[in-house]
Amino acid sequence: MHRVTLIPGDGIGPEITEAVKEVFSSAKAPIEWDVVQAGESALKTEGDLLPLKTLQSLSLNKVALKGPITTPIGTGFRSVNVSLRQKFNLFACVRPYKNMPGVSSRYENVDIVVVRENTEDLYRGIEFAPGSPEVAMITEMSKGLIATDAAVSIKSISATASRSIAKYAFDYAKANGRKKVTASAKANIMKFTDGLFYESVRSIAKNYPEIEYNEVLVDALCMKLVQDPVEFDVLLLPNLYGDIVSDLVAGLVGGLGMAPGANIGSKMAIFEATHGSAPDIAGKNMANPAGLLLSATMMLEYLGEVDIAKRIETALYTVLNDGKYVTKDLNPNGVSTTEMTKAIVAAL
Repeated sequence: MHRVTLIPGDGIGPEITEAVKEVFSSAKAPIEWDVVQAGESALKTEGDLLPLKTLQSLSLNKVALKGPITTPIGTGFRSVNVSLRQKFNLFACVRPYKNMPGVSSRYENVDIVVVRENTEDLYRGIEFAPGSPEVAMITEMSKGLIATDAAVSIKSISATASRSIAKYAFDYAKANGRKKVTASAKANIMKFTDGLFYESVRSIAKNYPEIEYNEVLVDALCMKLVQDPVEFDVLLLPNLYGDIVSDLVAGLVGGLGMAPGANIGSKMAIFEATHGSAPDIAGKNMANPAGLLLSATMMLEYLGEVDIAKRIETALYTVLNDGKYVTKDLNPNGVSTTEMTKAIVAAL
């Protein structure tokens, strides 16, 4: 039996995590859930976005499944997701994307894994407001290249973190029968930061002669992905580019509602759907549970429960292929979250 931290999250999170629990129970997955809160729900009930009880559960169990958590745009608190990644050094964000039966897409035979460095870069959120002493100092150091009324973000890329994520990507490729790793950044302009990322990845790539390695500038990568995504296998990117490209690739195979994800460190892993909390449909029994369910099957594989993971995935694909008992985002005449969950259970 595996004890796993479960964070239902905000918005549609509680609905889709209940769906996962029901499918896991039917499949007799050996999981004992330790339910705790984070995000807006925790702020309302416990007065803290990341309560001590939640952090203790994560530290103890080392594996978690997390529903989507609301992050305000432009104002308010920093992302709880980013805080968790940094606090527990979950340096690898892993998002596999492939065509699924019954899910319409402009492309066929897409099977791409995006591996994203998860702890540094602009996405870390080190920023200074206009008029702050930090901006005044940076303006002076830049010799006038930065305006005095500018807001400033710090982009830091380290050789240590870049080598760590590169090793993870190549190890993943080797373990999963992948043939090629493509690193992507903007090193023609960001010569020191993105240049260091490329240099660090190359130092790791030479240790894996059996894996083809190439580099594509991130703007060219976006173009090539929409032209012919089939040519790509494992994509390796710094944090911010990885966040953007992940969503692009999700759009190639049906959207974020179908996209699983994991944040993995050396001692802990948090699995999560990659979509948002969708407050506009929260409580309406409309949410598609597929993304979180596929994230949960990734968790089962991580825990060594491969056979059960494959059974659940096959049951989901059966329901998707049939197309009748799926939510309205997949079929305008679709069913509720509850009915789709029952169909997956029946398919088991």
